[in-house]
Amino acid sequence: MYMKKIFFAVIVFFSSQVFGQAISKITIAGNGNVDNIAFGLDENVQVYLTKDGNISKWGFDRFIGYQENYGGVLEPYVGRVEYYTSNDDAALQGKVKYIGKILLTYYASYENEMLKGKLKSIGSINLDYYLNYENESFRGNIKTIGIQAVTWYSSYENEALRGKLKSVGPTLLNYYGSFEDKAYRGKIKSIDRFSITYYSSFEQYSGSVKTGAQVMNANGIKYFVRNY
Repeated sequence: MYMKKIFFAVIVFFSSQVFGQAISKITIAGNGNVDNIAFGLDENVQVYLTKDGNISKWGFDRFIGYQENYGGVLEPYVGRVEYYTSNDDAALQGKVKYIGKILLTYYASYENEMLKGKLKSIGSINLDYYLNYENESFRGNIKTIGIQAVTWYSSYENEALRGKLKSVGPTLLNYYGSFEDKAYRGKIKSIDRFSITYYSSFEQYSGSVKTGAQVMNANGIKYFVRNY
């Protein structure tokens, strides 16, 4: 019984270290482009990342556990915060280094030109990116988040899809093509098994979501599809 308690304690400790950071939400703008990828840290802290690996904002999310933070409003975090200093590599200087106990690292100035200054890891999660020899529609974009591959529609696919998020791990994203009604061409059509339709250009509320949920959970990741 004593050994079982020790084993359980080790599992709990390990889990808290590994799963303290995770993708909490991916927000898709009304035109179908990724607005941000949010990572949830301890103490209800959220870090918003652009598709090319730059932190757009971060802070305390007071809405967690109560309602959806549709506006992406974050408040200042009052815990431990440290930044890289002038003594660090030029590509890191001024960037946030610690949020609470979570360490953030970045690609240094001596690494690939396409990677310099981009977020390299957030806690236990490593990030990799498409390099400058890859397709022009997604070079510089996130390629992997932890063990999950991230793919994007390439320049030889339908015009309305080019450069848009194609998959995150096992989750596939589909869009309305350039031949569809102008009110919703390029917009999200489905995420995993969830489908979305929109009001046409001949209807009131043209381009707004008609059927389907704007917030959905697919394979452990929340997706929020905005009307704008």
